[in-house]
Amino acid sequence: MQNTAILPLFYLPPVGYFSLLQKLEVDFLIEKHEHLAKQTYRNRASIYSPNGKLDITVPVVKGSKTHTQMKDVRISYDFKWQRLHWLSLESCYRSSAYFEFYEDELSRFYNQKFEFLFDYNLELVEWLSKKLKLNKSFEVTTEYFDDIAPELDFRTIMNPKKEDDIVKNKPYYQVFEDRHQFLSNLSIVDLLFNQGPQARLYL
Repeated sequence: MQNTAILPLFYLPPVGYFSLLQKLEVDFLIEKHEHLAKQTYRNRASIYSPNGKLDITVPVVKGSKTHTQMKDVRISYDFKWQRLHWLSLESCYRSSAYFEFYEDELSRFYNQKFEFLFDYNLELVEWLSKKLKLNKSFEVTTEYFDDIAPELDFRTIMNPKKEDDIVKNKPYYQVFEDRHQFLSNLSIVDLLFNQGPQARLYL
């Protein structure tokens, strides 16, 4: 594990997550065996709505609480959250420059049902990385490692409740910024829909 970074896996991760991926100069693994942490980006994303920041959350099956490993957390389909998320993305970004460029491929993630949150997030992140042309390979951990050097352990980065230095993005054009000014570190889809193929240069 020496010189291997460990990253968490998020749902439609924030811009700062992909900035970190772009800058990493060491190999990395995606954490699969940590316990699900509540109120984190693991099942939540922030997008820009006409009313400001909007959080959208993937519901998990009851019992998938803090003592369930990420690999075992099941997605709940008790209500039609996929339809709700897709309608939110459409209403927030339909007028953006590049929404139509990505919508056909992205819509698959809101029509196909995935059993496990980890699998869903991983496929989404791999798809997003391809669109960003990051050329990264996403290998996962085989167990939970305690002895990771602090400078390589990114499992506690980026919490929706607090900002840290890694998430201070320089401004780019956002659809509703004339109403609420620039909002930093929203989901990467905000950058993609507004900047399209230029998003990688921004990172």
